[in-house]
Amino acid sequence: MQLKIMNLEPKRRDVILNAALKEFSMKGFDAASTNVIAKEAGISKGLMFHYINSKSDLFLFLYDYCADRIKKEYLDVINVKEKDIFARLRQSYLLQIELLQQHPWMFDFIKISDRTNSDEINKKLEKRVNEKLSRCQEELFEIVDETKFREGLNLERCKQLIFWANVGFTNQILEDIRNLEITDLDYNKLLADLDGYLHELKKIFYK
Repeated sequence: MQLKIMNLEPKRRDVILNAALKEFSMKGFDAASTNVIAKEAGISKGLMFHYINSKSDLFLFLYDYCADRIKKEYLDVINVKEKDIFARLRQSYLLQIELLQQHPWMFDFIKISDRTNSDEINKKLEKRVNEKLSRCQEELFEIVDETKFREGLNLERCKQLIFWANVGFTNQILEDIRNLEITDLDYNKLLADLDGYLHELKKIFYK
């Protein structure tokens, strides 16, 4: 699905998309307000509907847009041949940061409930869900080099603990990105913090 919003200058377009992603992510489709989206984007509601047609069209467009970007710029490019779980985590973070700097609410939006109060939207979402990305983050980190772990550890529990740590750090990155202008984000400090956390995790789980 293509909307007129894609004909806008990229910076202006992203302001509108990010306002919609934030509103849908926080409230879901049914409770989301187009008035709030327009106000957040700094445009009139009438002009916004010129670009997006309808609330349902905007929601479905965003779903397709986010799924496509995540597939092409994250899932398709991550090196699954890298078996070191921490090296793969680092790669995953770098790819996510690239996406999140442009659309801070993208991953939240793609994870929102697939069900709404609209039968029409539900049918269209069901088709998309059946066709969407078959690989999730958990699957990307499922096959790893287990020989590097210290002996006597329950590897499945270790991988779960590492995954939880990954979620926590990702949430912190999201908070930093959302609270700062993109130009104010200290990428080098973020990378240094990431490497520091991964180093400490390695000391806990690796030989």
